[in-house]
Amino acid sequence: MIIGIPKEIKNNENRVGATPAGVKELIGHGHKVYVQHTAGEGSGFSDDDYTKAGAIILPTIAEVYAIADMIIKVKEPIEPEYPLVRQGQVVFTYFHFASDLELTEAMIKSGSTCIAYETVIGPQGGLPLLTPMSEVAGRMSIQEGARFLEKPQGGKGILLGGVPGVKPAKVLILGGGVVGRNAALMASGLGADVTIADISLPTLRHISEVMPKNVKTLYSSTHNIEIELPTTDLVIGSVLIPGAKAPHLITRNMLKLMQPGTVLVDVAIDQGGCFETSHPTTHSQPTYEVDGIVHYAVANIPGAVPYTSTLALTNATLPYALKLADSGWRDACRKDSGLAEGVNMVGGHITCKAVAEAWDMPYVPLSL
Repeated sequence: MIIGIPKEIKNNENRVGATPAGVKELIGHGHKVYVQHTAGEGSGFSDDDYTKAGAIILPTIAEVYAIADMIIKVKEPIEPEYPLVRQGQVVFTYFHFASDLELTEAMIKSGSTCIAYETVIGPQGGLPLLTPMSEVAGRMSIQEGARFLEKPQGGKGILLGGVPGVKPAKVLILGGGVVGRNAALMASGLGADVTIADISLPTLRHISEVMPKNVKTLYSSTHNIEIELPTTDLVIGSVLIPGAKAPHLITRNMLKLMQPGTVLVDVAIDQGGCFETSHPTTHSQPTYEVDGIVHYAVANIPGAVPYTSTLALTNATLPYALKLADSGWRDACRKDSGLAEGVNMVGGHITCKAVAEAWDMPYVPLSL
């Protein structure tokens, strides 16, 4: 198979679809890999690194798309890439279709096969291709939240961990999944007073057993969240419904319950966001204020630490990329039902029920 790795062109996205080590594995399986000039530079990998791994460097993104049977990316194609995606081409990346109608319509029109990292299911369940970036995003949500709690950044001027004689900041984490647990580990390690809210009692029990003593659990309900908000300094939104749009757990009216300078970090923004007042931001302009509340809603948080993120992502995606390249997507999905769950679109048809429901569009089961 001919595999293409284009350079990411989303705002401040420095990750790349595969490391030189990953490329070498693909080539070792008999495939040809074409990498766009400087695609890996932001992650610390030079064209020479890819050439030594056996890749062929192409100067433009258009040439990579034109030659490849399968495109391996990090983020969804954006508008300049829409015309480059073609009928029958496999695009293997994060898509998050349920939060982006324009992207959904463009990929339907392209007739490509869209396999979304975020809906692939692992052999033991879970979301193995979302997990590494969720780990990074969860940890970074606290790093960024602590930064924007600083007064010059618009926050309350509170140090997350406090100091002797001064109480630490209060952190409320909505969602006890991978993002939430990693956020709690970081926040508790810095000495913050942490509460994780979730609707799963088994999840809350597990968190109570394994987390430090400064992490408390709370059953997630509108009432309980409203009680917490007046004394909370930093809220992390980390709710995920695989493939579907995130629910709004904090409405605009609820902003009135918070003190000015409170920071909201919406890690669910890729799936539409779990705060009603959220809209996507970028690393170059990461925040905005609504009713005195600081909102951070960067849609590609792990892109800020591309070296770590690219290595972690390739570790997870490479086995699946090899299956797709070695067997073709149809046979690979017949052999691996979890990989089949990642197929969101084929030949202009939506094959992921959650995406079809999000936009009230026809759903065609993959088996058809």
